[in-house]
Amino acid sequence: MHYEYLPENVCTQKISFDINDDKITNIQFTGGCNGNLKAISKLLDGSSVDFIENKLLGNTCGRRPTSCADQLAKAVRAAHNSQQ
Repeated sequence: MHYEYLPENVCTQKISFDINDDKITNIQFTGGCNGNLKAISKLLDGSSVDFIENKLLGNTCGRRPTSCADQLAKAVRAAHNSQQ
């Protein structure tokens, strides 16, 4: 299933990915820090929802209470929960 998420309080305008059971692939960020987000996408390709959430949830960016990584963790959990 393809999933799109509109993050809040970050530079990225959209996060999209595929979810099959609890494996996440084809992660793409629209906007944000291009090089860093491409690296995150490559490093996490094929990871489980729990793995991504455990590594990234709560990560902040500067003075913001969230980050693109934190928003990705929230997005994969929302996608997983919508499959239930």
